[in-house]
Amino acid sequence: MAVEATRRLRPGKGRRPRPGGDGGRPGWLARMRRDRFLLLLALPGLAVVLLFSYLPLLGNVIAFKDYQPFLGISGSPWVGLSNFDVIFNGDPEFVTALKNTLIVAVAQVVFVFPVPIAVALLLNSLVSERIKRLVQSVLYLPHFMSWVIVVALFQSMLGNAGMLNTWLAQHGSDGFHIIGDPGLFKVLITSQVIWKDTGWGTILFLAALSRIDTSLYEAAAVDGASRTRQLWHVTLPGIRSVIVLMFILKLGDSLNTGFEQILLQQAPVGTDASEVLDTYVYNHGVINGDWGVSAAVGLVKGVVSVALVLGANKVAHIFGERGVYES
Repeated sequence: MAVEATRRLRPGKGRRPRPGGDGGRPGWLARMRRDRFLLLLALPGLAVVLLFSYLPLLGNVIAFKDYQPFLGISGSPWVGLSNFDVIFNGDPEFVTALKNTLIVAVAQVVFVFPVPIAVALLLNSLVSERIKRLVQSVLYLPHFMSWVIVVALFQSMLGNAGMLNTWLAQHGSDGFHIIGDPGLFKVLITSQVIWKDTGWGTILFLAALSRIDTSLYEAAAVDGASRTRQLWHVTLPGIRSVIVLMFILKLGDSLNTGFEQILLQQAPVGTDASEVLDTYVYNHGVINGDWGVSAAVGLVKGVVSVALVLGANKVAHIFGERGVYES
């Protein structure tokens, strides 16, 4: 036994501590050699991310150029920060788009984000697993529909000649042109997002709920805790880290207010009620050919989104949560 123990303690090939390693932990070169097959498997995915996610970032350089497609990026002249004048000087169209974007973003954070949590808690409280799976399947279905189909469904139900107005007309009442009402546009698109993505958004919260130790509920019941107190003291603390993580990611994506969804419904209500930063970039870049201004607005929007994620993650660390990443 002593000989065997001596052999185990003797530093052998590949077990010698590396300079800069963590005690007896092998260095990064040894770890790469050890995990070379896993790294080879990851190479295609890494190449796709670099090609389609990071390489296009170089195109943001046209935000500082008077980009002309026939001259190309390298041949277009530099113009400094003049493309950012629409932001710094308060161009009326940009201000309208920014105002609408902020209203839609706040509405989606305040009204859309809590709904999947509430639905997940309701589903988790169902006793019958068969009914639970059936309700989950029904709720997941709208997520797989394209925005073209979703908008067509809402128009067939709430449009000027839709089911609601037809039924009201048959009963002698005036109709509501909800789809074409600029005052209701933001309520309409928020409702569509809730209908389409609530079921899909419950997946992570249901997974987090399933990992809560059931003995905690039994102990709380023995102590006389009601269902409400169990929800407050056991369930919500059990999924708090997931809620914080999803909230940070939601903040980072909050300025992406649904380009396709809004563009499909922009014509009936006009741009004053429906223009957001995404459609502003599309209309000025693709439609009007003002690529530099569109790139400048898109670049600023991306920087603000990153700042929101970093700021929210910092606040999460202050309150003792892990957040998206550890500092």
